[in-house]
This record gives sequence, C-alpha cells and structure tokens, in this order.
Amino acid sequence: MRAVEVTGESMLPALRPGDWLLVRSGARIVPGSVVVARHPRRDLLIVKRAVRREAGGWWLESDNQRAAGRQDSWDFGAVPDGLIVGRVLLRYWPRPSLRLGPP
Repeated sequence: MRAVEVTGESMLPALRPGDWLLVRSGARIVPGSVVVARHPRRDLLIVKRAVRREAGGWWLESDNQRAAGRQDSWDFGAVPDGLIVGRVLLRYWPRPSLRLGPP
C-alpha cells in the first residue's frame, strides 16, 4: 500500500488537487480502474484511468482532457506494465472515502 497526493486537474471531476489516495501495488486492473503509474518520459507519478489493454501495456487517459498540461497515452502511447505502480483503492483525504472504478 502507498499514499499518493493528486496534483493538477487532469482527473476532474473524480479527483481534485490535494486529494490523497490509497494505492495498492499488484491489485488487478481492469478497464475503468484509476491507477498510478510512472510517467514514461519524466521522473514523476501520474494518476490516470486505465482504458484498455494493448500489446505495449495499458492505455491510460485523463478524465479531464482539457486540463492545462495534462499528459496521458494520447501523448506517449501505452504505458508498460512495469511502470504501473498500482490501482487506486480509495480517496481518503480530504473528502470521505469513495470507491473509484470497478472492483
């Protein structure tokens, strides 16, 4: 398990800057899951929605495609499995817990 803070507005309305998420490594990912991954080209973590499996990994998209500075698979392609940190289980701060995506 790991805690991750959301920055930026690319996952609005589901997630807002300042939200804290509980992330589980090794959790099963299915289309619709919210995941944390390592950016393929930069040294940072990203929070995105897993859209589909591809030969090269997971296609990850922002919920808010109009967010300033948003980057997702439309910019860098599918994200290899090795860069997926884990699936978001819940948001625990500052709002009440809310399940995100399918089980």
